[in-house]
Amino acid sequence: MTGFDRDAVGLKIGVFLFVMFFLLGSGLWVGLALMGVAYMGMIGFTPRNPGSSMSITVWTSSSSWTLTSLPLFIWMGEILYRTRLSEDMFKGLAPWLSRFPGGLLHSNVVGCTVFAAVSGSSAATLTTVGKMSIPELRKRGYPEFMIVGTLAGAATLGLMIPPSLTLIVYGVTVQQSITGLFMAGVIPGIVLATMFMAYIAIWSVVRKDQAPEPEPHTTFAEKLRASTLLIPVIALILVVIGSMYLGIATATEAAAFGVIGALVLAGLQGSLDWEAFRQSLMGATRTSAMIALILMGASFLTLAMGFTGVPRALAGVIAAWELSPVALIAALTVFYIIIGMFLDGISAVVLTMAIIEPMIRAAGIDLIWFGIFIVVVVEMAQITPPVGFNLFVLQGMTRHDMSYIAKTALPMFLIMVLMVGVLVAFPGLATWLPDMVQAKQ
Repeated sequence: MTGFDRDAVGLKIGVFLFVMFFLLGSGLWVGLALMGVAYMGMIGFTPRNPGSSMSITVWTSSSSWTLTSLPLFIWMGEILYRTRLSEDMFKGLAPWLSRFPGGLLHSNVVGCTVFAAVSGSSAATLTTVGKMSIPELRKRGYPEFMIVGTLAGAATLGLMIPPSLTLIVYGVTVQQSITGLFMAGVIPGIVLATMFMAYIAIWSVVRKDQAPEPEPHTTFAEKLRASTLLIPVIALILVVIGSMYLGIATATEAAAFGVIGALVLAGLQGSLDWEAFRQSLMGATRTSAMIALILMGASFLTLAMGFTGVPRALAGVIAAWELSPVALIAALTVFYIIIGMFLDGISAVVLTMAIIEPMIRAAGIDLIWFGIFIVVVVEMAQITPPVGFNLFVLQGMTRHDMSYIAKTALPMFLIMVLMVGVLVAFPGLATWLPDMVQAKQ
């Protein structure tokens, strides 16, 4: 089983794949499972020393300067989550949204969109907005299935709207500009949020009997007064995204600005005590360490995958099918929906890129555009059972059965499938803004 023996390639690939699925299904940490699989692959397919190969690969992947932005963006989201800034954001949005068809249900979508622009994490977005909106919407008599469903879907916007942790991981994996990917996510993120809001509006018209009484009328002056609560969060968004858009800062520098801005705003507001600061720091450390371990394991697995010949063989099979780029995207959509049922988004991206990237390059598909496509299909994975992460978070918050939450999220899942079609039909949604920014620079 050791070294490269042409007569045993089929057996070794079988053992390799068995070990991979066994470890991933056993509940072992994803990063350690990937390293274990890669170690087996190195033993079976190359005479190179697996230990030294692992140490070199792990160090190279984890010492990337681009990755510095990841823990900073996570920390910024943790600070906002643990202070009163997020609560003020909801209070500032509610008066403006109450008169829309569907009423305050839109606060789930708009709240998630705004918080996603300063968080980058789907879980942080869902938890923060959910803690504020669920009690308020229940109190006002909105149907439970709409409260839970719209929140489950809208929280996935944290993966697309910059700063996005998934886009950072994707950019590092395929060596694409993080700033370019962030810019590419802005317009598709807004389009997807608009589609979610359109669904809420259509529901309120079709099912008028389920919609609660309209909110009491508020004067324009009252709305403006409430809007002052939005100023700190909007200022932070402008600093983070604006500095990258104008070419003033790289993604890493913008993340540092974001952390400093969040700390200053929370301090001025008086909602940042020592315990909140400590919890935000520990929360960011835990999440960053988890993602870093997955990336280390994935980089070592990418090396081992190259020696097995599986990516080349798979790319060869798909090339032999002579799929058009559109047919390839359709096949990959189904592929990612299936693996997304069993893996979290970041694991799905890093685990598959070694195989998928050569195919995408060969098909002539733009890697920046493909990054946005990946985020949309990974968003679907957040709300598909049995391992839909957003479903777990919502179950903890609402105490509903997993099957009930998954059913409420189904319309949002179908909207994301439609969004893939929109991206294929109008690729400029993802590529126009980064191209324009690059041309300015």
